[in-house]
Amino acid sequence: MAVDRFTSGIIQDALQAVGDEMFEALRRTSMSPIIYEALDYAVGATDAQGNLLAQGNGVTAFLGSLDSAVRGALEHYDGGAGLHPGDIILTNSPYRGGGTHLPDVVTILPVFHDGRIVAFTVNKAHWTEIGGMDTGSLTTRSTEIFQEGLHFRFLKLYEAGHLNTSLVELIRENVRLPDDTLGDMHAGVAAARVGARRLESLIGKYGLDTVLAAMEELLDYGERMTRLELLKLPEGVYTAEDVIEEDGLGNGPFTIKVAVTLKDGCCIADFTGTAAQAPGPVNCSYAGLLTGVRCVFKAVTNPDIPANGGAFRPLEIICPPRTLLTAESPAPVSLYFESLIAAIDVVWKALAPVAPNHLPAGHKRTVGSTFISGRHPDTGELYIMGEPLLGGWGAACDADGINGMFCCGNGETFNIPVELTEARYGLQVDQYAFHTQPGGEGKFRGGKGVVLDYRVTGEEAFLTVAFSRTRSRPWGLQGGREGSLNYAEVLRTDGKVERHSVATALALGKNETARLYSASGGGFGDPAERPADDVHNDLKNGYVTPEQAVRYYPQAGGHEPT
Repeated sequence: MAVDRFTSGIIQDALQAVGDEMFEALRRTSMSPIIYEALDYAVGATDAQGNLLAQGNGVTAFLGSLDSAVRGALEHYDGGAGLHPGDIILTNSPYRGGGTHLPDVVTILPVFHDGRIVAFTVNKAHWTEIGGMDTGSLTTRSTEIFQEGLHFRFLKLYEAGHLNTSLVELIRENVRLPDDTLGDMHAGVAAARVGARRLESLIGKYGLDTVLAAMEELLDYGERMTRLELLKLPEGVYTAEDVIEEDGLGNGPFTIKVAVTLKDGCCIADFTGTAAQAPGPVNCSYAGLLTGVRCVFKAVTNPDIPANGGAFRPLEIICPPRTLLTAESPAPVSLYFESLIAAIDVVWKALAPVAPNHLPAGHKRTVGSTFISGRHPDTGELYIMGEPLLGGWGAACDADGINGMFCCGNGETFNIPVELTEARYGLQVDQYAFHTQPGGEGKFRGGKGVVLDYRVTGEEAFLTVAFSRTRSRPWGLQGGREGSLNYAEVLRTDGKVERHSVATALALGKNETARLYSASGGGFGDPAERPADDVHNDLKNGYVTPEQAVRYYPQAGGHEPT
């Protein structure tokens, strides 16, 4: 049916508001700082076929996983015939239905009207604990999915409104922080129900046919506007390749290749030639590849266009099965995010020369995932601290790179405040600063990476880190220099310093320190063209040392003006 433009616009704005309200509901009701502080989650709504209508993101890298999860649920339940009012589904399967790794749990609620499914509300959040071989359910040493935690494949947490107490007890008895885990589970349910009530209210106000027509118009609008943006880019085939250094078990490097074709308002990303899936947990399933490519696709079209299923209709992704980016069961996937953001980065690298107003030089390209667990010195209770690490973004064609930003896959993520870290965990943050390691010099310099010190205040703690870009550096553009490297150091009380890029459950004693370094981004343009005043400001702000200024920016005289 035809809907007048004003009514359609009001309904479409209301759908966006549904996503915003769900986002706040999950943030306010969750139990884990990785959700309510770091915002490691996303929420959204789809139509009855699983087409994404609206999404609220903390983590950009969940952009392609919510609608995929809904379509997986429809397939699992016979096209929806096996779903009923009051059902709520849990899934985290990496191989079917939008899964990434097991801690990222999806909650799906079918919305019914007059006995038929008319929409779904859905959210995906990182649970701090999902069981598995290592504390925090993140491991660098798994060889198969069964070691990584509990695996839910479209299980009904609620069936016709009744809680599946057996499933709840199974979760409770197989995770290390049951109260936090179950609290996060119920937060996902609350957010899904908030969204469902708002959709039901919308249908009650405007009528089902009007709302469904507005949904379809929203999808068509997303497609139409995205194709217009693609037509602004030069047609052609653009290629790039890069590497992931290791898989957690010492294997590697692994090559990622892409050929991006822009033609007739369409985009094809072909990853043929990418390395086979790895023995260790750095693998990514197709759902992760899909969401990664969607991220950079939005960047080169128009981020202000609503992120809905229609906006992604012009995008096609090709990749053979059983590669590093299309791993199949029972491949381990605990560190999937490193391959996902490498897929983003390689498409970014291919398109940056022809889309300089959209894409800067290469950035730190790692989540910098860090987990520290131990017993709190005051209470003796188990704590698990987990968060990503800030780092530098690449310089743009007209500006310096952003300092201290999360990677492209993290999006609107935040770090956990130092005050909360020190109060909740047995850790002291002794240093959180921009480092002065060389890298990213250019006419416009790359953004600065950080150095962060966690000192153990309890008797012992255990460190898990997973970094890439530990030997290959963020790439520069137009003569800009490469950025610096990501790595971790352990400072022992006997004065020894150990360097790590990937490690699980590394034992730390009292007053020993985990020192984390993140990369600075790549530079843009010849460093000799950087204005002397900008170099002087960098010296004043501590972004470069006098020695670096002399070496890379001789035009500035290597010192601040008197």
